[in-house]
Order: sequence, then structure tokens, then C-alpha cells
Amino acid sequence: MGNILRSLFQSNCDDNSSNYDIFIDIQSATPNSEDQTVYNVVNGVLELSSQIINDLESYKGATGEIREAISQPSNDYQQRHTWREVCKFVMVLKRLYEYSQEIENVVPQLLYPLCTGPRTPIEHCETQQALIKQFAEVLHFTLLFDGLKMKNPAIQNDFSYFRRMLQKMIQEYHEETIEMSMDTANRMSLFYASPTPMLKMLSNATTKFVAENQSIPIENTTHYLSTLANILKNMIGNSKYSENFTSEKEIHFSVYVMVGVIILYDHVHPVGAFSKKSNIDVTGAIKIIKSINLNNKQHLLDAL
Repeated sequence: MGNILRSLFQSNCDDNSSNYDIFIDIQSATPNSEDQTVYNVVNGVLELSSQIINDLESYKGATGEIREAISQPSNDYQQRHTWREVCKFVMVLKRLYEYSQEIENVVPQLLYPLCTGPRTPIEHCETQQALIKQFAEVLHFTLLFDGLKMKNPAIQNDFSYFRRMLQKMIQEYHEETIEMSMDTANRMSLFYASPTPMLKMLSNATTKFVAENQSIPIENTTHYLSTLANILKNMIGNSKYSENFTSEKEIHFSVYVMVGVIILYDHVHPVGAFSKKSNIDVTGAIKIIKSINLNNKQHLLDAL
């Protein structure tokens, strides 16, 4: 992911590439002493992101077992077998949901140092590269997660079956179940009901950050997001800058982050990303997504 961003934060949002000609190497960025504490906290969460994606990729679900249980309502063995299989998968879903809460908690910890203080946008860019890198990784993870969830209907079906059968399995079959409060079950149900649960969580966390930090002008946050989106669009689409990419993986990473930033901006900015008053060239971003050889490009287009 090296050489992906040149100047994430600038003092204006026009699309002239010369205004963004500041190099940031986010492949090897290390935190300064001021950001070390936040970096360590966020890093501790992001270290688990690959395993979470692996868990989601390998999630097969209990679709077959549920079908058999529904077709054989008087078969006690099948009912018990299906329940135990569903519980195994719901344990995975609970772990994924709990990780989403960890991501939600670190988002404001990243945004605060990147949006506050006496530094100008360019000074943030020069001195806080490690936090910028982590913010990009959160966005990338978010869209990867939602792309996998969207393609796997077993996730929502398993949890729906679990909630529907919970009381019956306890009261009639005396089966053990997963330790989970009703509040957690309700929140998990809402989380997985969304086609893009992680993105919804991230958007809500960003909106909450703006609402709870009214001493920080909303323009600080929206300006950074719009600038980042336009820079990424320019970096990917302009051969003068795209030559700095060392692999297709880096380009794909940047596309994912660009989409995530646009969506966050759309949720936080009063008029959104798709208004004529928006500072983001959404049309240009869509053209770039369509031009890239990317397996999940339709998922990104649908997200926008």
C-alpha cells in the first residue's frame, strides 16, 4: 500500500493535482510520540481485521440443516442437531459483531487528532501519517466486510432462525444456548439486517463524532473527507501519480478507500456528496471505478 496517498489533507478542495503534490508513504509510516497512544490502541484492533475477514469468507452457515428442521418439525433429533449447528455459527456472528463495536470505538479516536489542534491541514499530513494510514485501513476493511456479508444470505438467515427458535429450544428441548442478552440479540439483529452493516456503523460513528464535538467545526471533518476523496480520485486516474503504485493491490486499496470516504462525507455533510454544492467529484470517481479491473466493482458502485 506504499505510495498510495500524496497529501491527504490540503487547504483547498479543487481538483488540480499540483495542489496535492506532497508525498506520504503510508506503507512504512510510524507514529510520532504524540500519536503513539492512539496508534497503539487502533493497531491492537486492526491486527484482528484479517482474521475477521477470513472468518467471514469461510462462513458457510446452516442453511441445509435449517431446511431439514423446517421440513421435519416432529423429528427431535433433527431439531436438536440443527439448533447446535446454528449455535456454532451464531457464535461466529457474535464475534464479528463484537469486533464491529471495537472498530466503532476507535473511529473517533482517529478522527479527533486528525481534525483538531492548531495544525494546518498540511501539517496534519506531514506529522500524522501513521494515523492517516490506519484511517484508510479502517475504510478498506469496512467495504471488504460488507461486500462479503452482502453475498452471503446465510448470515441473516442463521441469526433469524436462532432468535425465532431460542425460547422453544430452551423450554421444550432444554437445549443450551449462547450467552447473549436480549439487548445484544436485538442490536445484532439490526446490525445484520443492514445490507452494509459495517459501513452503517462507521457512518453513524462519524456522525456521532461530529455531533459530540461541537467545538470542532463540522467543516474540519467534511473538508478532510472531501479532500481525501478527490486526492484518491486524482491519484488513481492521473497517470502522473498512478505510476507510483507498485501493484494492482495498492490501486484496489485506494479505490475502496475512496468509496468509503465519499460515503462518510455524504453522511456527515449537510448537503451530502451528491449535491451540486458538494466538493467531491463523484461522477469522476464513478468513472474511475468502472475503468479499474476489480472483481468487486459492482459492490462499490452499489454502495455509492
